[in-house]
Amino acid sequence: MGFALQWLRSLAFIVVMYLGMPVYAIVYLPWTIASPHGAVAACHAYCRYVKFLARWMVGLHCEVRGTPPTDQVLVAAKHQSFLDIIMIYDAIPHGKFIMKQQLLYAPILGQFAYRLGCVPVNRGKKGKAIAKMLDDVKRGEQLPGQLVIYSQGTRLAPGVKRPYKVGTAVLYEQMGTDCYPVSTNAGVFWPRHGIYRKPGTAVVEFLPPIEAGMDKEAFLARLEAEVEASSETLLDEAGFIRKAE
Repeated sequence: MGFALQWLRSLAFIVVMYLGMPVYAIVYLPWTIASPHGAVAACHAYCRYVKFLARWMVGLHCEVRGTPPTDQVLVAAKHQSFLDIIMIYDAIPHGKFIMKQQLLYAPILGQFAYRLGCVPVNRGKKGKAIAKMLDDVKRGEQLPGQLVIYSQGTRLAPGVKRPYKVGTAVLYEQMGTDCYPVSTNAGVFWPRHGIYRKPGTAVVEFLPPIEAGMDKEAFLARLEAEVEASSETLLDEAGFIRKAE
């Protein structure tokens, strides 16, 4: 009975969450057209809406640990769930995501991502897109912000291992800024697939920054070691049971 009721609550939560998306888009549309600050405000408001619904409807609380950056830096994050996107974005003043080019054509999402200054990339053309973004910021045509990249390249279920992609190290070198590693256990409570949302406390943790100027190979090794170790600790805290190998 408990599982069935939580499943129904989860279904209702998902429906209400997505129904809210076009409402926020419409309310903030005039400001978004006039200024990128409108898009930033809209996305922060929607993130707070989702976190409130999660807490109220399915008993899922969100906790951000560490010190989120406020300068123009690189944020290299673990990605397990849509929830970690919500939590990371709401924790930083002006997040911009590395995203697939195709997402620009998604209704609502694409238009707001464009106004936020997210960086759409095609395979093999990431360097050119990042260079343009940095140049636009310098010329005042785009707001400075925190560039978020998922170092494993995709969303992975808790406990799944995949190498960290060299693109993060190339981006770190190209930007010449500090990098904030981010770990999470959000996938335990909000899985990649399915409807059920597990009650509890999902955590996103901003780890101490990796200073600019490291060798790419050393940087990537340090990033992977720190994010994976912290994420494993958070999984244990959430009571995650690993499959026997």
